[in-house]
Parts: sequence; C-alpha cells; structure tokens
Amino acid sequence: MPIQKNPNTTAHPANPLSDHVALVTGGSRGIGKAIALKLAELGAAVCICGRAPQALQNTTRELRHITPHVLSVPADVAHPEQVTALVQTTEQALGPITLLVNNAGIGNPGFGAIQDKTESDWDTVVNTNLKSVFLVSRAVVPSMIQRKRGDIINISSLAGKNTFAGGALYCASKWGLQGLSGCMAEDLRAHGIRVSVICPGSVATEFSGRGAKDPAKVLTADDVAHAVAMLALQGPQSFISEVHLRPVSKP
Repeated sequence: MPIQKNPNTTAHPANPLSDHVALVTGGSRGIGKAIALKLAELGAAVCICGRAPQALQNTTRELRHITPHVLSVPADVAHPEQVTALVQTTEQALGPITLLVNNAGIGNPGFGAIQDKTESDWDTVVNTNLKSVFLVSRAVVPSMIQRKRGDIINISSLAGKNTFAGGALYCASKWGLQGLSGCMAEDLRAHGIRVSVICPGSVATEFSGRGAKDPAKVLTADDVAHAVAMLALQGPQSFISEVHLRPVSKP
C-alpha cells in the first residue's frame, strides 16, 4: 500500500507539485505515461489507471524510481462503477485528488469513412474519449469544491478544432470534448477549480491513428507532458483555458 500523502502541505521549490495528488487516466503508456512521470518528477503523488495490467505494472515500477507515492489501478473509465472505485481507492491511498489529467483515449475504430462505421464503433470511441471525461471529472469534483482548489486538464486534439475525411467518429469525440471542457471551466471557476484543455497535433506514440508519420515532424509524448506541467504550475490567480501544440516542422 503506498504511503498516504497530505495534499495540503506546502510545496518545496525543488518539488513544486509536492502538495498535489494527481490522477492520470490512461497513464500506463504513451502520452499518459509521460505525463505521470513528469508530474512525479515535480513532486506530485501519482495514481495511474488503464486497461492493460502489464503496462500498468511496468509504468508503476518506473514511477517508484522517482517517488514512493504511487498507485496504479486497473480500470475502464468508460464505466461509472469502475470510475467510482478508482477515485475512492486513489483518495484512500494517497489523499484528496487535486490534479486530474483526463488523458484516456483511443483512435481506432474512430478513423474511416462514416458510411463504413457501426454503432458499436461510435459507442467505443465516444465512450472512451468523451464520456469518460464526464464520469471521472464528476467523481473528482466534489472533493475539489469542498477544498476550493483543483486543476483538471483534458487531453484533446487538434482534431477537435478541424475536420478531415475519414475522421468523423474521432473528430466528433474531440469536438465534444472541447465543448465539455469549456463548460466545465465556466461551471467550476467560481469554486477555485481550473479546467484547461490541451490540443496536440500528431504525436509519436503507439496510439492507433491515421498511419505512419515522419518522427522528425511530429510531437513527442514528452512535449505534451511539458504542456501539462506548464498548466499545473501556472500562477494561482489565472488559468490557461486552451493550449494548441504543434511540431516545429510541419508534417
């Protein structure tokens, strides 16, 4: 059992997030793993969740080289009962969640011509990429409201700002996430809770996207993690509502 960490302690300059308990969904690999490692390096206690037990174990071992304040929970965040258990387990083990990164997401079966997609494809993509953000945020927000502090960072995509052939289901999920994030920000800012959304372009991960890209012309998972850290470390009286993240070299 990880050592419980008090999120109300004062952060040390060398570990600026040492007063935070972070939950990163989809945190076992790719972008989520990079985010979890970055937050741990900055001093946060970190819980990761995912659907692949072996990947969770591997990432947990890496995190424990950085901090003892680590927890991993197998969970499918598209299911409300698993979300409830995830949040309860995290707060019992580490303390109240003060930083939520809604990162869990999938590409396929979200890519392909609309006429070739099925209702099952729609449900899979929208439930993972959009419904999960609603479920996890709803579960975490009450304790944030009670403490009048919290950061929620939603990982979206530039596909949430643009359309393209073969992207109907994926774009729909990410356009929906943009709207959800904006409304959450307005609902929660009066309670001291900051909601931000990051929209990366193509990222070099094992994520199932639209085909191979030139590694020199795409983002890395660490680029997205850096953006998350920037949002988490911003001044206490402001919040950055939206970040567009692009590679320097145009694909």
